[in-house]
Amino acid sequence: MDEKILNGKKNGMLMLLLILALYVVAILGIVMTVSFGGYYLHPVITIGILAVCIIWIALGWILLIGLKVLKPQEALVLTLFGKYVGTLKGEGFYFVNPFCTAVNPAAKTKLSQSGDVARKSELAEAAAAVSNGAEAVGKKVSLKIMTLNNARQKINDCLGNPVEIGIAVMWRVTDTAKAVFNVDNYKEYLSLQCDSALRDIVKIYPYDVAPGIDTTGDGHADEGSLRGSSEVVAERIRDEIQKKVSEAGLEIIEARITYLAYAPEIAAVMLQRQQASAIIDARKMIVDGAVGMVEMALEKLSENDIVTLDEERKAAMVSNLLVVLCGNKDAQPIVNSGSLY
Repeated sequence: MDEKILNGKKNGMLMLLLILALYVVAILGIVMTVSFGGYYLHPVITIGILAVCIIWIALGWILLIGLKVLKPQEALVLTLFGKYVGTLKGEGFYFVNPFCTAVNPAAKTKLSQSGDVARKSELAEAAAAVSNGAEAVGKKVSLKIMTLNNARQKINDCLGNPVEIGIAVMWRVTDTAKAVFNVDNYKEYLSLQCDSALRDIVKIYPYDVAPGIDTTGDGHADEGSLRGSSEVVAERIRDEIQKKVSEAGLEIIEARITYLAYAPEIAAVMLQRQQASAIIDARKMIVDGAVGMVEMALEKLSENDIVTLDEERKAAMVSNLLVVLCGNKDAQPIVNSGSLY
């Protein structure tokens, strides 16, 4: 189903004035015919004029149903007796066949996204539109950029660790005919496809960098991870969603990871693991620095001939320095007031 734009329909104001003018003419016709028709007109003509005026007054309001008002970034998908006739796009005052009906199966669908909460002003406008015989605001298809915040999902990463992840997707409708007719409800369809695409991509990556993991599919291990490669992961999620929703006439503008954490049942264990890894890395750095400082101290003592130490005294000095430099607490010095030996 391809979208067909209805052009040349921005004549709503002209039709409204014409309908009102015809009502005025019909009322004047009834008054004038009843007052003077019997004197100047044949009875058959008088009855005919009265019949036409009464019929117009009784049924002329039907044309008011064909008046449509659209604001910027709104569209109306119209059908006539079940057949798709076209889409109205762009702000303006339109007049179409009054028997055309607007179609939007997702009008009453409420998701965790922008634009789904009706404001009081919109409700008042909808009531006014219905009173004028126009389509309710809820039947309009929004062409604005929408933000969908799907619920957090619990997904196993490539190492089998359960993680909780949430995404925000910026999207908009680009083809109203596909959105309305190709899928049952394009909002629910988008939400489900977001969940599916998120699961497909997350299971490729580890939560944190892990050795021997290929996340790009090129056959070589890399350092990709959910935590460290969030931009790359988000872009792959966006591309995956776009492939799934193209048939629904939707464009995925951007996808962003809004929440990422280990599942509660393993969060404490993983925190301990991260703390242990951090402690090991810190200790390694401290030891490397301490060994360098001890080596520098021995070289300075030898260069300046401050004191000559045998191997046993060097070993004792190295041991003492390493204890001082690598200890968690401040060392308590012992002052030697006697000889070196």
